[in-house]
Formats: sequence, structure tokens, C-alpha cells
Amino acid sequence: MAKKIKIDLPKVPAHLEKVSFQDIYYEEDPQLLNGMVIDTEIHDERLERVIFSKVIFKNVTFLNADFNKIDMTDVIFENCNLSNSRLYEGIVHRVAFKDCKLLGVDFSNANLGNVSFENCDVNLSNFADARLKQVSFNNASLRSANFFDCKLSKVNFSYCDINDVDFTQTLLKGIDISTCTYEQLNVTLESLKGCEVSSNQAIGFSKLLGLNVKD
Repeated sequence: MAKKIKIDLPKVPAHLEKVSFQDIYYEEDPQLLNGMVIDTEIHDERLERVIFSKVIFKNVTFLNADFNKIDMTDVIFENCNLSNSRLYEGIVHRVAFKDCKLLGVDFSNANLGNVSFENCDVNLSNFADARLKQVSFNNASLRSANFFDCKLSKVNFSYCDINDVDFTQTLLKGIDISTCTYEQLNVTLESLKGCEVSSNQAIGFSKLLGLNVKD
């Protein structure tokens, strides 16, 4: 069983008023603070350095949104669709994604701290050159996700589909993937040092050494 990692939860007030995403345009700097956005569709939005703080998004669709250098702190996404959105170079802190579709989301060069992905579709997502500290993927699908040259610290992959994930140039020391499923991974022996795997997975990885394992 994958070990638990302590994740600081978003610090969101118990009672938030419903707000419109369009309120963001009434601010001198683009920001959305202390509110709840529900049942909204937002397409092809482009906002640089936007700030989301103490916000809940519920049943919200962000399709092809471009939020370069976004700053998100204390935010919850529930049953949202952020497919193909770009959050590159963003700061993502104390953020929870629950039952969300994050297909092809670009987190490259981002900083993620105390972030959880629960029952999410994160297939084809891009975390290249990102820094992840105290991040949990639980029952998530990460098929063909890109973790090229990532810095991972206290990152948990629990019961995830990580088939065809690219961990090239990413050290997996202390990372537990023993409960995950996959048919193939893009990973080097150097990256695998100190990674926690199941006995069946270890047999598969032995092929990287050119070993023939006999029962």
C-alpha cells in the first residue's frame, strides 16, 4: 500500500457567495477572490498572471483557457473540466482537484505545493520541468502524461493508471508507485534508484538490466 503523504488542504471559508467569473474584469489586476463559481462554461479565455484565491469552482468548464503564470492559492475544483488549459509557469498552492477532467493540461515549469488530484482524468497532461512538493495523485488516470525533468518531493501516486508516463530525467527516489498499473513506462535505471515498487513491477524493471527472471 502506498504510504500517505500529508497534504495541507485548501483554506477556504465555510460560506462563500456565488460570484460570476466575469467579475474578474472589474479588478485593476485580474483576480477572483472569496467566491464560488458554479455551472459555468468558459472557452478560450486568455489571462496572464491571473490570481485565484479562496475560490470554489463547481461544475465549471474551462476549455482551452490560457492562464500563463497563474497564481492559485486555496482553491477547490469539483467536477470541473479544464481540458487543454495552459497553466504553465504557474504557482499552484493548496489546491484540490476532485472528479475533474484535466486532459492535456499544461503544468510545465509550474510550482505545485500541497496539491491533490482525486479521481481525476489527467491523461496527456504536461508537467515537464515542473516542481512538485507534497502532491497526491489518488485514483487518477495519468496515461501518457509527461513528467520530463521534474523535481518530485513527497509526491504520492496511489492506485493510478500511469501507462506510458514519461519520467525521463526525473529522479523517483522515495516515490511509491507500487499500487499503480501500467504496461510500459518511459524511465531509465538511473531515475529508478530508490523508487518503491511491487514485486511484480520489480520483475518487469529487471528487463531494463537485461535479466531473464525464472520462476
